[in-house]
Amino acid sequence: MHKPVEERNSMLTAERQQHILATLQRQGKVIASELSADLDVSEDTIRRDLRKLAEAGLLQRVHGGALPSSPAATSYMARQGQSQTAKAAIAHAAAQLVTNGQVIILDGGTTTVQVAQRLPADLRATVVTNSPPIALALASHPHVEVLLVGGRLDKDSLVSIGAVTIDSLRTVRADLCMLGICSLHPEVGITVPDLEEAYVKRAMIASAAEVVALASVEKLGTATTYTVGPLTDLTHLVTEPGISEEVLAPYRALGITIVNCEL
Repeated sequence: MHKPVEERNSMLTAERQQHILATLQRQGKVIASELSADLDVSEDTIRRDLRKLAEAGLLQRVHGGALPSSPAATSYMARQGQSQTAKAAIAHAAAQLVTNGQVIILDGGTTTVQVAQRLPADLRATVVTNSPPIALALASHPHVEVLLVGGRLDKDSLVSIGAVTIDSLRTVRADLCMLGICSLHPEVGITVPDLEEAYVKRAMIASAAEVVALASVEKLGTATTYTVGPLTDLTHLVTEPGISEEVLAPYRALGITIVNCEL
């Protein structure tokens, strides 16, 4: 007995989408025209599949195809439980980059708050941050001056955003900026899921002599909705060990110093 056409089409759709996801995982990106040829369907069909997969949060659509989506596009509270061991090691390594007398911009995030917690007790520095959790983490530090940047509180990310935040950051001339990272991709650059957060990160980058990205492996090679800037904005990438040179090579090629922490 033959199955109804609708059921057969549904099965074909599911098979196509599984093929798309498998190709994305294997190659790090998919191109609509290539998928169309591989699967012998129209590009319109592929675009519909990509749209459905994007709506399910399984990929990020870009012009002509799709990239892996970031696992970090969730609330601050949800992110606290992700990659805890890697984040702790990354934070420890990042804290070693800080020296006495510096002005440091600490972006909000679950990794950057751990950097604040690991700053040496004898460090004498100024930390500028838009993150209330970071300000609280440094409240008892004996020699670190804390400048908490105002603005509207984003309750999901627990950071201040908006025009007031950006204007305040523009008055700062920092030695070092440490960015909490949602997504990094060699072609797309630095991206975040919130437009106002993108503007704030741009202001942080523009105000610092050196810019350090803190990113565990699952954030590399991914993309989300709003572009902060190209990877050439970064001077350092602090990430976890064990990542293949194939993954890291595009970042090195752009002149970014890779710091592999120890787990």
